[in-house]
Amino acid sequence: MGKKKTKAKSSSSTIALNKKARHDYFIEDRFEAGLALQGWEVKSLREGRAQLSESYIVIKNSEAWLFGFHISPLLSASTHVTPDPTRTRKLLLHRRELDKLIGAVERKGYTLIPLALYWKKGIAKLEVALARGKQSHDKRAAEKDREWALNKQRLLRGH
Repeated sequence: MGKKKTKAKSSSSTIALNKKARHDYFIEDRFEAGLALQGWEVKSLREGRAQLSESYIVIKNSEAWLFGFHISPLLSASTHVTPDPTRTRKLLLHRRELDKLIGAVERKGYTLIPLALYWKKGIAKLEVALARGKQSHDKRAAEKDREWALNKQRLLRGH
């Protein structure tokens, strides 16, 4: 019998999270999209140098584009390429998914926001959410529910 190869998993496959998104939006639907990246960007992502907090997604000419996504360049990445950390990056989605997103954004008033960036089989993937914005009273209600859930757990643990 041959030896089984065990794959050592270094850490989580998550590169970056947009924690503020769940606070500011009601998430309705999620999609997985690929990213059109350059070589130096992939190297920087492997080092975990990405920030999703200020980014957003816009649909132009039936294509999805990611704006404001910051990837800090490595010092040793390349000598002949001048890196632009916040360039617009194209999202790679199936036509059917794009049509669904376009319909929801244009007709129903939804917003497209990036939730998480992660590795899947060595390829960087972006989790895109179809979301509706929260009002301030919605945020207060969500916070109240979260506090009640914590208090309920404390009470149950106490007995």
